[in-house]
Amino acid sequence: MFIDTHCHLDAPEFGLSGPSVRAEAARHQVLKCVLPAVEVANFEAVRMLAHSGGDAYALGIHPLYVKTAQDDDLDRLGEALQQHRDDPRLVAVGEIGLDLFVPELCVSPLRERQQLFFMAQLELARQHDLPVILHTRRSVDQVLKGLRTVARSGWHGIAHAFNGSAQQTKNFIDLGFKLGFGGALTYDRALQLRRLATHLPLDAIVLETDAPDMPPHWLYKTAQQREAGEVQGFNSPAELPRIAAVLAELRGISLDALANATTRNALAALPKLARAQCFTGRP
Repeated sequence: MFIDTHCHLDAPEFGLSGPSVRAEAARHQVLKCVLPAVEVANFEAVRMLAHSGGDAYALGIHPLYVKTAQDDDLDRLGEALQQHRDDPRLVAVGEIGLDLFVPELCVSPLRERQQLFFMAQLELARQHDLPVILHTRRSVDQVLKGLRTVARSGWHGIAHAFNGSAQQTKNFIDLGFKLGFGGALTYDRALQLRRLATHLPLDAIVLETDAPDMPPHWLYKTAQQREAGEVQGFNSPAELPRIAAVLAELRGISLDALANATTRNALAALPKLARAQCFTGRP
């Protein structure tokens, strides 16, 4: 059995097919999906999908959405976390973090605005005793600095789509985080990422798809293929076992061993996942 620790079933690419996509994943032994929100407008969508599919969800404001976020959205996040504090399916604050890949977010005023949103959401996570699901694209050191500013230790959570240095990896693990790996490691050219995923302690790894994004190599179409009329395949949680098989081969262990370890790790990263009423799959 597998847990997809990062999956956007509410994304527009899935339209109304989210439930059928989830059902297909279940047929591929994906026991649980964690659905992170990206903005206030989709808080209710991820909550409803999690309840209808027997999954879990997180509430947060993604750094790519700070440009369109309203000034009172942090207050609305705090209110939602309070309102649903007893919901066993609410397992984290996320997806939150910093993005220093998109040029517009690297300069004023959006650089400062995403920093403000990130730090405020870390404080909310601490206030509500929830783990965090982190976005760290080109911003690992800055995210680590923010985590240490709020609390130097005792965090739970996941650094999503991780691809950092050995020292950055150690820093996240020392703070209490698990590191998320998905479709990107299926590409032969991803040499650094594959080395990291191969040699990282097994108890630090969780699996994710980031569906519908981050397609594994067998779904990806080059620009030339797309120009020739081939359709870019959307990622889905049903791809997780095949992604896991690539990682198991890289590490030289059985798929069952990887599945068991990464499931334990997901439960450690997001402790509310282990509550019986959430983990058994009952709505």
